[in-house]
Amino acid sequence: MRVATALSDSIALATIRRVFYNRAMLPGSPTTAPLFDLSQSLLTAACGIVQSLRAAGHTALFAGGCVRDALLRRPLKDIDIATSATPDAVERLFPGATVAVGKAFGVIVVLHDRQPFEVATFRSDGAYTDGRRPDAIRFTDAAEDARRRDFTINGLFYDPLSAEILDFVHGRDDLAVGIVRAIGDPAARFREDHLRLLRAVRFTAVLGFHLDPATAAAARDAAPLLADVSAERIGQEFTRMLCEVRSVSQLLGMLLDLGLLPVFLPEVGAMKGVAQPAAYHPEGDVWTHTCRMLDAIPAPRDPALAYAVLLHDVGKPPTFVTGPSDVPRFPSHATVGAQMAREILLRLKRPSELIEPVVTAVERHMTFVSLPEMRPAKLRRFLGAPTFPLELSLHLLDVDHSHGKREIADFAERKLAEFSSETVLPEAWVKGRDLLTLGLQPGPKVGQWLTRAYDAQLEGRFPDRESLLAWIEKELPHD
Repeated sequence: MRVATALSDSIALATIRRVFYNRAMLPGSPTTAPLFDLSQSLLTAACGIVQSLRAAGHTALFAGGCVRDALLRRPLKDIDIATSATPDAVERLFPGATVAVGKAFGVIVVLHDRQPFEVATFRSDGAYTDGRRPDAIRFTDAAEDARRRDFTINGLFYDPLSAEILDFVHGRDDLAVGIVRAIGDPAARFREDHLRLLRAVRFTAVLGFHLDPATAAAARDAAPLLADVSAERIGQEFTRMLCEVRSVSQLLGMLLDLGLLPVFLPEVGAMKGVAQPAAYHPEGDVWTHTCRMLDAIPAPRDPALAYAVLLHDVGKPPTFVTGPSDVPRFPSHATVGAQMAREILLRLKRPSELIEPVVTAVERHMTFVSLPEMRPAKLRRFLGAPTFPLELSLHLLDVDHSHGKREIADFAERKLAEFSSETVLPEAWVKGRDLLTLGLQPGPKVGQWLTRAYDAQLEGRFPDRESLLAWIEKELPHD
């Protein structure tokens, strides 16, 4: 395929705008619509980098995912640029505006109009011995660069000056029919970078495509290699999948079918086939219940809610017992599940600001049934917890995709409405120093009395701070 030659220094951004209308869309697509939206500052900045590289005599093209997403009319998150310029040449061309994040692999980040762009030199890769990066690279041309990439739909280039798509790997054909297919030998692609096993699933599920049968077969064979990938990389990739895919049930089904889920999330795979009481869960087993809840959350999903839903019943398989008439029961599954959720999220190296609310939501998700019987102070503490909005969302999804009864959620929302003109958990009237002033000695009893005082305040037993302090002074033991 012909690679467009560099244009002369006189070509301006206005020229790019005039010729940016694509003349080679996917089969059957209109030929007059712009492939990229030039109103975006991201695109304008990317064009500026391409133009500078071209003016210096180098080939420069948009590469990979941005071309794929533009052809699919998906929003662009970033634009990567591939070029014949070496990393040293890129640094010389953009003095003071580069970061050598991956210079050994031909990658330089260029800052243009305050936006970062990866500018990578065309390369071919040597052997991969660590299942992550090539041991050595060789600078080459666009055609060879395309053939070392992972999947055909990610191996496309776009020339923003001539509006030409360069396709050396039949990526447009696979985009047209909705196929994720490895470039070349799929077994070799997975041996090179083991994380591609998860990326194959993510692209398939996010785009709503099908996985090429030969690529799927190679992934099944290579599934054990995923154990060699760092937990942090797996956690990052899985979080993206969980939050971005259209159908989480398709995602989890693929991970299970390919043998990948047992490698990094065996606790979730264990939900498959675990029966539930039909009276409360007419939808089916724990796996089906969880998948339906996740599918009901529109993408992009909040990570805390997605993980809370995924793991809220993770404690059911290990606590499964049968009661009278063989009805399934799961004693203490919320407590067990909370501990399991913590272990899973720590294993996946997720941040504490995600772990803590998810663990709390899992641990407390069965507490909702007790809300109408709670003492007022305890209820206010429950409703006023910073995690309550997450817990309420989890509860609504839980009941909507099981027995369908919303009475508890309605009760909680009515109680919250009662506090619409005040803080659910107001500032405590009584502090530790107040108790010390009243003669209480430092020690555990200070905390106990603070709790009693705050409960009395929340329950409205005293009209003001002064009357509450008077009651405490009367009740305190006096030696």
